[in-house]
Amino acid sequence: MFFKDLSLRYKIPLRIAALATGTAFLLASTLVYRDSKDLRNNLIENAEKMGRVIAGMLVEPMLHDDVWRVFEIISTPFKYPETNSKDLNDEYILVLNASNTVYASTKPELFPMQKDPASIDPRYADVLKALADESSSLTRIVEPRQYENIFLLIPIHSDGHRIGTLVMSYSNFPFIEHFLTLTRDAAIITLLVLAFLLPLGVYWGHKMAVPLVQLSDVMRNITPTLPESDEIKIYESGDEIGQLGKAFKRMLVELKEKEQLQQHVIASDRLAAIGRLTAGIAHEINNPLGGMLNAISTFKKHGVQDPFTLKTFSILERGLIQIKETVAALLVEAKARSRPFDHNDIEDICTLMQSGVQAKLVNFTRDCEFVDTQSIPSTLARQVIINLLLNAIHATQQYGHVNLRIRREGDALMIVVSNDGSYIPPEKIAYLFEPFTSLGENGSGLGLWVVYQIVQQLGGSINVHSELNETMFTVQIPLQETT
Repeated sequence: MFFKDLSLRYKIPLRIAALATGTAFLLASTLVYRDSKDLRNNLIENAEKMGRVIAGMLVEPMLHDDVWRVFEIISTPFKYPETNSKDLNDEYILVLNASNTVYASTKPELFPMQKDPASIDPRYADVLKALADESSSLTRIVEPRQYENIFLLIPIHSDGHRIGTLVMSYSNFPFIEHFLTLTRDAAIITLLVLAFLLPLGVYWGHKMAVPLVQLSDVMRNITPTLPESDEIKIYESGDEIGQLGKAFKRMLVELKEKEQLQQHVIASDRLAAIGRLTAGIAHEINNPLGGMLNAISTFKKHGVQDPFTLKTFSILERGLIQIKETVAALLVEAKARSRPFDHNDIEDICTLMQSGVQAKLVNFTRDCEFVDTQSIPSTLARQVIINLLLNAIHATQQYGHVNLRIRREGDALMIVVSNDGSYIPPEKIAYLFEPFTSLGENGSGLGLWVVYQIVQQLGGSINVHSELNETMFTVQIPLQETT
């Protein structure tokens, strides 16, 4: 269960390492087995050839009952050790007569003449069983159950009759030593090969697993908010895994575009619905406003002209006009009429901000790169800048920093308000310009909505960028001729 749940970055290299190790040891074992078996067969074949030669030489001495001559013949390989195999050293040679008793031996003190060999060495019981088939003329190999010796039985024939048997005894220990030597050498070579192959196999296994792990990580980390295209790190190549990664990345990009389009549609529908509602309310407010302004104008023309009354009615008139212009900003189809925006408006705005700046000890800076008038309504431009600066001062901490930058770029006026206040998460930015959406504890949540309505009315755009220690609002308003 543990290996089943293991990551592919470990599972693939481990499988490759296990496969390489198993294959190496299997090949080494097979080669050792085949080499030992071939060596054994070759040596036994050579011993059998020598035994047949000796058996042929024993026919005449045995027919003449020349025991001494038989002893000299079978002792010849021990007199000349170079004629005997270095790997298959015979311990002794017996010559059995037709009755399967000892006729001659290279170790007469151990196997006296006319003795039953089985009574001397119990292993000869298996040898005598093999000799029970009198009709057999084939060389036989007998390995007793103890596996210590190999007995090579070569019949001695004369005129088609077996007159005896040449028994050549060989020790198994040279084979065992040779097998152990081969096993040791094979193990060393296998370990050296594995020392080279295992790191290479683990490396290639890791390379194979990386694309799958990357794809798995991307799929696992997908949240309700899809990542941006530059945040998707997927292996791409021409092979099947690379093509899968490309297709998955393309799918995520398309889903992201679809998600953004869907959010824009939802936001547009929501704002359009709110805009229709506010337009109706604004129209209802304009009707009494118009009546009150007409009443003031009539009174100023035909009423009592004392200074205090005129001053009071002038204040009321300016207030009602400001209310009318603010309401007009809420009407998307309305075109506010006012003088062009100029550098004096910036001075007025900065003067209005001084109370808030001094209250929070904010470091307020401005950078304005124009001195002439700009063909946009000053009333609306002032409203946009004032609302953005008020929000920035409110959002920053005491001794924080607020910057206003205004410049002309081509046929548009760029207004940038930045502060080092609180970070705005992306999920809140999507709803930032909706009414009654407030980032702080205080505020009605209408300031940014009014800004958005004014910018839309002027045919411009507004963007928000927020990161740690900096939040920036960028407004772009196309320049136009005032009427």
